[in-house]
Amino acid sequence: MKNITDFEDLLVSKYGQKETESRDQYDSGSLAFQLGLMLKEARQQANRTKEQLAEKTGTKKSYISRIERGLSDIQISTYNKLIEKGLGKHLNISIG
Repeated sequence: MKNITDFEDLLVSKYGQKETESRDQYDSGSLAFQLGLMLKEARQQANRTKEQLAEKTGTKKSYISRIERGLSDIQISTYNKLIEKGLGKHLNISIG
């Protein structure tokens, strides 16, 4: 029988326990990546290009691209602006 490692065990072995510097860096990068994917999916569903989204929100295409690739941290107010003003959708946040 093979040993099965759950995802949390894998993260601990690679990045350490939660609330350590290396784990915090991983977690923040993971969040940026997830937010980027959600923005990209919403943009594509709205049939907008990165250029159109940038123009509508007063940002640059390169900034949109960095967000979508998870390479840029983003403030919630900026993310909300991209979603609401740029895509005409509403941003809902929940804590679970």
